[in-house]
Amino acid sequence: MKVFTPGQVADRTEGNKYEAVMVASAYARKLNELPKEGGKEWKKKYTTRALEDLVDGEIEYEIVDKRTGVA
Repeated sequence: MKVFTPGQVADRTEGNKYEAVMVASAYARKLNELPKEGGKEWKKKYTTRALEDLVDGEIEYEIVDKRTGVA
C-alpha cells in the first residue's frame, strides 16, 4: 500500500489539501467509468492511481462554480 502525505498532495493544489482530495476523488470516479479493455483489470486501486497521478502532476483540472458554471 502506498502512502501519500497531506503535504504531497497539497503541493499540487497550491497548498489546499481539501481541493487535492476532491480532485483525486473525481479523477478516480472517471477512471472507474472507463471501459475495461478485454476484461483486464487495473493493477492498482483507482484511488491510488488518482493520487499518484495528482502527485506526479499528470492531472490538469479547473475549478468551476456549480451555481454560475464559470471557472
